[in-house]
Amino acid sequence: MTEGDPLAAPVYAGEGYKPFGEFTLADVEARAKELTAASGFGPTVRVASVARAWSELARAMAAAGARTVADLEPEAAADFARRTWALPPSLL
Repeated sequence: MTEGDPLAAPVYAGEGYKPFGEFTLADVEARAKELTAASGFGPTVRVASVARAWSELARAMAAAGARTVADLEPEAAADFARRTWALPPSLL
């Protein structure tokens, strides 16, 4: 995987991994909910910004009528791949 193909980045989706671009709105909402529940104090406080990015991705998909992340504009999808850590920070 390279920084040039954010839609191909494997991301955990409940029962296994799938490409970021194949995440549906329901997948994105579930990931946002899961990460929001995991965020709190101490070391987990960093999770809050990632959870917020997943929530923002869900809103963007709903507003655009996107069924999957790949249905978003390429620039928006790439931005969300970074913000949601679909592309881990070490690859940025």
